[in-house]
Amino acid sequence: MAAGFFISKTLGLVSVILCLGALATIIALSVVYAQEKNRNATSALSSANPAPTAAPATTAAPATTAAPANPWNKMRLPQSLLPESYVVTLQPFLTKDASGLYIFKGNSAVTFSCQEATDLILIHSKKLNYTQQNGFLISLEGVDGSSPPPIAKTWLEAPTQYLVVQLSGQLEKGKKYKLLSDFVGELADDLAGFYRSEYVDEGVTRYGKRVDFHVSLLPGDLHSWGLTVHVHQYLCMLRIWMLVTHRHSDPCRVHTCMTSLTLGSQTDQLRIFSVQGGGWVRALPWGAILLTWPVPLPDQVGLPDFNAGAMENWGLVTYRENSLLYDPLFSSIGNKERVVTVIAHELAHQWFGNLVTLRWWNDLWLNEGFASYVEYLGADSAEPSWNIKDLIVQSEMYRVMKIDALASSHPLSFQENEINTPAQISEVFDAIAYRCGPDPGSLPVFQSYLHTFSYGNTVYDDLWVHLQKAVDDAKLQLPTTIKGIMERWTLQMGFPVVTVNTRNGSITQKHFLLDPESVVNRSSVFNYVWIVPVTWMTGQGGALTTYWLEETSATEPSFTIPAGAANWLLLNINVTGYFRVNYDPENWDKLLTQLDTSHQAIPVINRAQIIDDTFNLARAKYIDIGLALNTTRYLSKELEYLPWSAALDNLAYFRLMFDRSEVYGPMQKYIRKQVDPLFQYFKTLTSNWTTVPNGLMEQYNEINAISTACSYGIRECWTLATALFNQWKTNSSNNPIIPNLRSSIYCSAIKTGSEEDWDFAWQMFQKATVVAEADKLRAALACSQETWILRRYLQYSLDPTKIRKQDAVSTINSIASNVVGQSLAWDFIRGNWKTLFEQYGGGSFSFSNLILAVTQRFSSEFELKQLEQFKVDNADVGFGSGTRALEQALEKTKANIKWVAENKKAVLTWFERESG
Repeated sequence: MAAGFFISKTLGLVSVILCLGALATIIALSVVYAQEKNRNATSALSSANPAPTAAPATTAAPATTAAPANPWNKMRLPQSLLPESYVVTLQPFLTKDASGLYIFKGNSAVTFSCQEATDLILIHSKKLNYTQQNGFLISLEGVDGSSPPPIAKTWLEAPTQYLVVQLSGQLEKGKKYKLLSDFVGELADDLAGFYRSEYVDEGVTRYGKRVDFHVSLLPGDLHSWGLTVHVHQYLCMLRIWMLVTHRHSDPCRVHTCMTSLTLGSQTDQLRIFSVQGGGWVRALPWGAILLTWPVPLPDQVGLPDFNAGAMENWGLVTYRENSLLYDPLFSSIGNKERVVTVIAHELAHQWFGNLVTLRWWNDLWLNEGFASYVEYLGADSAEPSWNIKDLIVQSEMYRVMKIDALASSHPLSFQENEINTPAQISEVFDAIAYRCGPDPGSLPVFQSYLHTFSYGNTVYDDLWVHLQKAVDDAKLQLPTTIKGIMERWTLQMGFPVVTVNTRNGSITQKHFLLDPESVVNRSSVFNYVWIVPVTWMTGQGGALTTYWLEETSATEPSFTIPAGAANWLLLNINVTGYFRVNYDPENWDKLLTQLDTSHQAIPVINRAQIIDDTFNLARAKYIDIGLALNTTRYLSKELEYLPWSAALDNLAYFRLMFDRSEVYGPMQKYIRKQVDPLFQYFKTLTSNWTTVPNGLMEQYNEINAISTACSYGIRECWTLATALFNQWKTNSSNNPIIPNLRSSIYCSAIKTGSEEDWDFAWQMFQKATVVAEADKLRAALACSQETWILRRYLQYSLDPTKIRKQDAVSTINSIASNVVGQSLAWDFIRGNWKTLFEQYGGGSFSFSNLILAVTQRFSSEFELKQLEQFKVDNADVGFGSGTRALEQALEKTKANIKWVAENKKAVLTWFERESG
């Protein structure tokens, strides 16, 4: 995630966003709205005063004037006031009041200076009831001898979430003032903002809460911001305090009844806390060495209830427990990789996001794209034997390409005025922002960048300046400036398909769209032409070379391959470029022949590239669907993870389109035929599934083998799964299933099993004390083939006593991924949209996944009409952070309809022939 606890200096305005895990509150006079980290629900707090001993509160009626010219109708704050210090006190109560609510009381004092004379104060506020002070919601005092004008009117502007203070006169430029308020709010369990979290410890329900929260922000230059935070937790007695001065910080100190682990020396510690016990993956302070700029190592805490995966608060990084904790008795290699990469990602944010902060959300990729790349460097530092950087293409690049190939995609950098509302800010947190970013191949560039902008804000141009300096110093020859190259990639959405004709050496580029008939409404000053670095090799070997494609078409003699020769041309070696590659039919035939005869002659990442490119080129009608399917014929001889992963990811689309049609039978037979040799290989390698293969990639491919074999119906896999599951049922305290295989074994056993098997898995889920195990069981419970069980499970997802709120969306998504559960989940979402939206729609990043998951099989006119009607029926409720996802779902459904109509017959014929 991007910076959740940062101090930023923007156009003379300082913004403070406080999000300490379960605790978050916003009291800001700034340009930044904190929707990034605050998952605020939409239900209104009762206007009655919920605190038994509090002073009378009021929520004055919203203004009747809604003229767009009024400052309170704009989402961005004016620049007339500059906050200089905050003091915020919050006091939560963990017994219900007379209205049946958990509440908190609080007060704030904000000292600010007037930059331009104004008679208006705007302060962000949501779901707070203010205690009246002399008939107004706040009071105003002078500072250092200033005398504020009287308050004329105060009110809450709900659409823009402002407390508005209209004065009877002007605040004077250069003078300081203090705004005081007292308020009451609901301490809900909605995972939004300041919320309560519960967990059971030895049969006792405990609450995570913070009391007496004090914040002070002191003025100073860029290198002397001071920040003090005091937090005291009741029951678990968590105490945190942090002091930041002169670019350095004393580490957070956490004293708690939580289990803890301390790594490092006395002067350079990394401390980890959680409610659960268990193990931790080794996390190293590699970032300080990597970026040669010291920042305080933050404490790490795992929270029982947390909406995001993790949050890089400066001083205390908060995590879902499954993103921090690792236990070898329960956690798979995938769990371990996630823990390592998430910790590395959040530590990377201590530099990109915290030390240096983006100026506005339109450049979010400056934070997230960098951290998503550096997480692989951190993981590689912690686990060098994994060769984890080889996963970047498959796990990151191809994932984002699926979205970026839509006409409804967006560029890396928006215009600032495009991102205003909380929902728009949440939408920016998508795969494009996270998975596209600068390649920190030249670390001095980033060291220079960080040194220059530490404790300040940047826009993307600032990075190009420092990259250009490195290029100039190294005297590198590029087609144009770094800015000239990179703006083609950051200011226009999408990416090109590069097509080469090996008969004459011609090479062209074109904006790649999955649906070539879709209309791109977003214009580009570059006319969707990129400056593309093209690496290449031939079957005859030789040194790798880079060719720069700067126009829509060109000719490169080196790309000419004599007709009939056994040689072939391969572009984008190891997929270092962000583009698809297409060839003339003769070169495609040569590449397929090479795969069939000796596939190791082609680099393993490019074997995956050939598969992924052809399937996507076929969807976009550049090549025939048969050519794409032909790339999977050699897989019966392939033992590497990356090509198998690429094939299974793309065949998953075929499964979604055809698992409700006559195509699916022959498709099942073909995939069983192709995967059985891989299944038998790992059966032998692991001594009949009793040992764990060496290496990350081998373990992942073993999981591929058993998951594919069981899900596509290889009887031997079903028998294995049933036997292991029954053995566990016989002695529930001794699970014989290796953690890597549990997700596949659990799902297969429940899919082919009885109600008794489902009930056993549900009991094990309820008893699970390690979140990694609970997550596997929760997903597997969605594999049932009984509609009544799946309907009951959907209802469980809305009951927080059965499924934690943080897991509700992913549980529904798991049910929707089941072909039996897909229509049930769609009906459930339509019938409960208002409830789901109120709980998760305001700012939950997972909410957009809900729409995409439940519509991923839509491929008929009837389903398209249902989706369009869903949009109409819920226009009054809204779609929040899922708005863009809904448009993408509509676009994908239309593309699916056309693709199925055009390819179903050919696909059926191909699978029937090859499965025989």
